[in-house]
Order: sequence, then C-alpha cells, then structure tokens
Amino acid sequence: MTITSLDMAKSASPPGRAMTTWPIAGPPALTLTAFDLAEVGYRVDEHLLSGHATAYKASGPQGRDGRWSARPRDTAQYATRLVVVRPVDATLFNGTVVVEWLNVSAGADTAPEWGYTHRELIRSGYAWIGVSAQKAGIDGGGLMAFPGMEALKKADPERYGSLNHPGDAFCYDIFTQAAKAVRAEPERLLGVQAAKTLIAAGESQSAGRLTTYINAIAPLEQVFDGYLVHSRFGGAPGLGTSSILMSLLTALRPIHMRADTPVPILNFITETDLMMKRFGYLPARQPDHDRLRTWEVAGTAHADTYVMGASPMDSGTASLEALARAMAPTCDLLGLTLPGEINAAPQHHYVMMAALSALNRWVTTGEAPPTAPRLTLEADRPARLKLDDTGNAVGGIRSPWMDVPTCRLSGLAVAKSRMGALFGSTAAFAPAVLARLYPAGYDDYMAKFREALTAAITAGFILPQDRAEIEALAAASYPK
Repeated sequence: MTITSLDMAKSASPPGRAMTTWPIAGPPALTLTAFDLAEVGYRVDEHLLSGHATAYKASGPQGRDGRWSARPRDTAQYATRLVVVRPVDATLFNGTVVVEWLNVSAGADTAPEWGYTHRELIRSGYAWIGVSAQKAGIDGGGLMAFPGMEALKKADPERYGSLNHPGDAFCYDIFTQAAKAVRAEPERLLGVQAAKTLIAAGESQSAGRLTTYINAIAPLEQVFDGYLVHSRFGGAPGLGTSSILMSLLTALRPIHMRADTPVPILNFITETDLMMKRFGYLPARQPDHDRLRTWEVAGTAHADTYVMGASPMDSGTASLEALARAMAPTCDLLGLTLPGEINAAPQHHYVMMAALSALNRWVTTGEAPPTAPRLTLEADRPARLKLDDTGNAVGGIRSPWMDVPTCRLSGLAVAKSRMGALFGSTAAFAPAVLARLYPAGYDDYMAKFREALTAAITAGFILPQDRAEIEALAAASYPK
C-alpha cells in the first residue's frame, strides 16, 4: 500500500499501546546496492511504523562514566519507515537481525553499516533493518549537503508526505519501538516465526546516538542483544537535543559507554575517529571489560573509497578488476576535487565484517571477540599517532596493507575541510621505497603479504572466507 493518510495510525495506536506496522509497496528511497538483491537470494521491503513515542529527560547527572539515568518527559505521535532486507528463502535466515540507526548527516537517510558489512550479512544469512529514527532523514536539515541525496518528503512527496517525526528528542524511543516491532511481528516483517537475536548498529553521528542510547535508554528498555558502535567520536548527544547541530555541540564533552551494560558492545574506531580535533574519540578511550571490546584499526579513515564507490556494486560476484577500480585512490569526491587522494584502505570493510561476525558469535554463544591493541601515540603533546618509517600508524589492529604496505594509508586528510577531513588520505610509495621494502619485487611482496594476511585471520580480525579475494586484490594492485 502507498502511504496516503495517518488516520489508520491515529486510531490504531493510542498512547500507551504498542506501535503498528504496515507494508508499503514498491522500492524504498534508500541507496543500498547497484545490483539486484534477488540475484543473491535477498529481497527488500518497506514498512510504515507508527504509534506514540516517548521523549526522555535526564534524572541526575550525565557524568563521564556513562551511568546515566533517564525518565519519560512527554509523548508525541509519530509515523516513520523501516527498510527490511532479508533472505528470500526463510530457511537461510541465521536468526540475527542487524537494526541500523540510519545516518542523517547529509540531511537524508544513508546506511553506512549496510555498506560496510552487506557482503557478510548476505553470505551468512542475516536480516537487516534500516530505521529512519531521526527527523532529518524525513524532513531534511543535516550537517552538510551531498549531491543526489534528499530527505524522504522531498525525494518522494506522494510516498512519504504523511510521515510525521516530532523531533529527535523522540528518536531513542522510535528506535526502541522498531526493535519491539521486530520482536512482535517477525512474520510480517521478516517472513519467519521468530527473530532470535537483535543487534543495534550505527556509524558516525548514529554511533553517537547509540552511545546515548546505551547509557540512558538501554537500562529502561532491554530490547537489543548487542551493539555494534562504529566510528563514534568522543561525546554523546544529550537526551533533549532535537537538532543535528545541537547534538554536535553537546557531544564535545568526552563520554564513556557505561561499564555495567548486560549485553556485549563492539566499538570500532578508525584513525580519523580517534584523532579528529575537538570531537575525537581519544579523550573518551576506556578499558575493555567483559562486555566491551574496542577495535582501533590502523590505516582506516572515517569513510573511504570502498563505501563511497565500491560497496554498491560489490555483490560478491563482481569482477575483481571492477572491484579494484572502484576502490582505487582518487581525488574526486562527490563532485569535488580534493588536493590529495582519499583513503583507499581495503581493510576497513574486511575488519568490519569480522567485527560483525565476532559480535554475533559473542551474543549467541558467549565467545568473546579478541582484545585488540590500541593505536600507539607519541609521548609528546598535543597527541599524535606514532608512525613507522613508511609514514603508517603503529599499533592498533594490523592488516597486511599496513604490515606489507605499498602506500601510506591514513585517517588524516591532506587538506582540512569539513568534508575532506572525514576521508583520510592515500600516498603511493616511490619506486625506491618499494625496492627497499621488497628487494625481489612482486614475488617478495606477495609472500610477505600472504604471511601477514594469515596472521590477521589467525588473530580474528579478518574472516577466512575473505582470504582468496584479498590475495587477488593484492596481486592486482601491486605497482607494475
């Protein structure tokens, strides 16, 4: 059905009653893939989610330790949408649903977690649900504009004109209600009798919202079995903030994720996230505990050529040549030409897929992911990453691209700009440097690369099913 009126939602969901869902016919306004999901045994559906959401206010101090208390403030009617991607054959569903808090920094819904992890989601039988939890995704008003990205009501007024978001003070409960809908209506939403496991996921500003959710809302609403927090910065928005800009301003104070969480959290941090000026994660670093693993990944940027170019066409059957071209270093970004090439590190999405797999295993079996070394800092101030003699970061999760490099891969941009700062940089080594590192040339490089890849797989930071593709990409990318 097409959304034409909220009359049904109004009559069906009085305050205090559970939310209601209805299917919406046709493809949703959300960029997921450039290939047909049916070709890999998946389908995409869209559903209206409506009801009455609660806004919360702090009850007591919101301290650095993340042990926040919250209580209901008021309620408001809402109607938003869920995008559901699931196996066509229900018997292939592995029982876990990844529920992504869609990112709205661009003033439109985007799905970076889907972008980084969809290969693992598809091959391992996960379901994925994207939640339009924030007002900017529906009505617009992000931090920056990207060509071709529009809020739902502008992208398709007829389809989405009746959606109603009362403001981001209500976003936490809307996200909770999305999870409750999955629990309550698995057959309608997923075509299965039950969803065994729900993992909440979010990247960048959505990771900041998830940090607040973990600290203040999860103790009240235990609806998720685990959290994948990807590329959070140091702070967390307050409960009452209703705009993207205000959430940014309130996130300047470094905040830990509470240590008494009853469910696992995997916290994935790139070099950009750690070291970004004023907003970086560094002052919010905290030790791992029995419910927290933080993976700081060397050579990675907040976003890179994979998620911006390769991800949409990466079906698992795309040609190696096409994949390598899409991930190649480039100065071109969304119609802009930057003064340096953005980060082209393949390890980001490969380690992200390992992170998802490790978190799901932790949630479903109790086997915790490996503890990872942190990125190493120089002893001086202001804080800066320690670099090796090739200019690459020391410490953190290692990959063959860092231990057997052909270029400098950094989360820090060549030029400072609001957009470019998120995309890091790539700088190819001169022939003399390659000759010093690999005196016997290509064969020497590949032997060392395979050894480093085996070490990363053995350590649990890259999945063994990605070995063949990674080796082939390395062989194709070695400078001729």
